[in-house]
Amino acid sequence: MADYIVRATAANAQIRAFAATTRELVEAARKAHDTSPVVTAALGRLLTGGVMMGTTLKGEKDLLTLQVSGDGPMKGMTVTADSQGNVKGYAIKPQVMLPPSALGKLDVGGAVGKGMLRVIKDMGLKEPYVGQTTLQTGEIAEDLTYYFATSEQVPSSVGLGVLMEKDNTVKQAGGFIVQLMPFTEDTVISKLERNLAEFSSVTTVLNEGKTPEEMLNLVLKGMDVEITDTMPARFYCNCDKKRVEKAIISIGKKEISEMISENKPIEVNCHFCNTFYNFSVEELKAVLKKCSK
Repeated sequence: MADYIVRATAANAQIRAFAATTRELVEAARKAHDTSPVVTAALGRLLTGGVMMGTTLKGEKDLLTLQVSGDGPMKGMTVTADSQGNVKGYAIKPQVMLPPSALGKLDVGGAVGKGMLRVIKDMGLKEPYVGQTTLQTGEIAEDLTYYFATSEQVPSSVGLGVLMEKDNTVKQAGGFIVQLMPFTEDTVISKLERNLAEFSSVTTVLNEGKTPEEMLNLVLKGMDVEITDTMPARFYCNCDKKRVEKAIISIGKKEISEMISENKPIEVNCHFCNTFYNFSVEELKAVLKKCSK
């Protein structure tokens, strides 16, 4: 099943919901960064949450960034998504290895540790919107649930999951976000709470072969789910040599001149997709000519 996101409403628009299958994009991130299983799970959850949240942006150039910083061995992660289903991200320490949690699962909370979640929405205004909350568990889904409730005052339920194969590739990945509108009736809330209590897990449902639409039908059972939109999702980085050149120009003439004086080519790495760009001494001289200061 190719990666995609569905958006829906339920209970006469008292609920809005998102669901996604993201195995391919999480596997693409794993390959790009050569992440260990626990980091694949952590980053995969954040990528999945980010790509669904990105679809709420209105403008084509709007960007959403999720930053997790923690005192665990992974140190932190950054994910950026746009409104078209594109997402990219990285972990600061991609090779963390930890024993399983008490439940026998990948210990994402242990890898992340205690810390902060920052949500940055750049919508082309003078200043981006920044929301910041304390990490609740480091397991990502609970942390996003808490962020929505405290920073955006939107009661929400977030489910995220990544299931690994024995060879450490990604078997399943996906998630859902369910949000209550201010006028949601108590009976609807009670029904949703019952459904969530009966829901097994995101990876169990996906591993049974169910689609994101079917996942939402389980979470929102008996609430007249209406799918409003479907969108492909992918791991995509828009870096290229021209963008990297602009970044080099931004550091100024003095630093570039020092690079040239060493008479060696330089290698620049994109954090988000781990692509390396090489600049020869001659190319650096050409870049220097483009510098204004």
